[in-house]
Amino acid sequence: MPKVQISQITVTSTGDKDLKNAVETELGLGSKLSIINLINCIVENAFSLRASDIHIDPGPETVRVRLRIDGVLQEAHILPKSIHSEVISRIKILAGLRTDEHQAAQDGRFRIVLESAGTIDVRVSITPTYYGENAVLRLLSDQAQEFTLASLGFSKGNQEKILRAISKPYGMILATGPTGSGKTTTLYTILKSLNVPEVSIVTVEDPIEYAIEGIEQIQVNSRTSLTFANGLRSILRQDPNIIMVGEIRDAETAGLAVNTALTGHLLLSTLHTKDAATTLPSLLDLKIEPYLIASTVNVAIGQRLVRKICQYCKTEKKITPREFQSLKPVLPLKSTNKQQVFYFGRGCEKCNHSGYQGRIGIHEVIIIDKAIRNAILRKASASDIRSIAAKGGMITMVEDGFAKAKAGITTIEEVLRMLHE
Repeated sequence: MPKVQISQITVTSTGDKDLKNAVETELGLGSKLSIINLINCIVENAFSLRASDIHIDPGPETVRVRLRIDGVLQEAHILPKSIHSEVISRIKILAGLRTDEHQAAQDGRFRIVLESAGTIDVRVSITPTYYGENAVLRLLSDQAQEFTLASLGFSKGNQEKILRAISKPYGMILATGPTGSGKTTTLYTILKSLNVPEVSIVTVEDPIEYAIEGIEQIQVNSRTSLTFANGLRSILRQDPNIIMVGEIRDAETAGLAVNTALTGHLLLSTLHTKDAATTLPSLLDLKIEPYLIASTVNVAIGQRLVRKICQYCKTEKKITPREFQSLKPVLPLKSTNKQQVFYFGRGCEKCNHSGYQGRIGIHEVIIIDKAIRNAILRKASASDIRSIAAKGGMITMVEDGFAKAKAGITTIEEVLRMLHE
């Protein structure tokens, strides 16, 4: 990965002006079309709609611009194919990428300042496709650094488990889940709580999502052979107390991470697994000995993101007897009845008529206690570990999601969507 370069541009807010109309107006200017203004309007429009990503995808005759809002891609604009190369070139210039390279993937970032929202870091990924280069822009706002475990959706019980685990001077804290489930945000939130002058914190990431003052952050760079494994080796010579490795991808990184935790460091990382219980067998698959896993892992956090009901149009809803019967096999309904009240969003101006506004995590947290350690040592399956953890008081992701649906935070439909992802 090339060295990240950050340029900065300032965008004057359009105030009450409809930003979507601003994009369409810009497109209607014909020969007077300003690519600079067009990109600025698209980014500002995306931010105003709370989008996390902008997808610019070329087709045979047009270019689709889609926004990922609350985890779901939505069509936003259709651009003429004639300006595709200019749009990509403008994004490359902003991100400090090579404008004459069209056959290789490139990554970079730039910074945009909106009068209405402050500074936004935009992470850029450009990849050659059949119909030309596409671009995906990830919007990273300074506001995201204000998260706490509570605001991320962790229950009081799960917060206490995590706080106990990170209070230990060594061991591994693992956040697990699929891509886009909020694992890195959880680790950043934990790091922020650990970031005091008395400790040295060093991270190796790909990419660096947010810059945190007081923490040394290293960007993975494949062109200079700075991998997670090599970065971790160099970090150990930096006299750190706490280390974060962006992702454990291979056996080499896993082995180094475990040895680092054994030598008196607190190590945070992520794994791509479907739930917390699968974390431990996954480490076995990465050639880590069972006794090392049992000795080093403090806690495994499984998580997903679900959309929150818009609070401006939230409406009560009683489930029908038929719905009640259909939900029985998948949701923990032992604490409810056929008259259970749930909620949904009717759709309004505030939520762009989607019924949802924002996202929140649903979690399960496994503390590695004596019973779990014994299960690891005998190489128990994920289902066995899940059963043992449940007997020990673990609240599963499904149960956590169901509790949030009963509380009117999300909908049953969102919890079911998470189950079938």
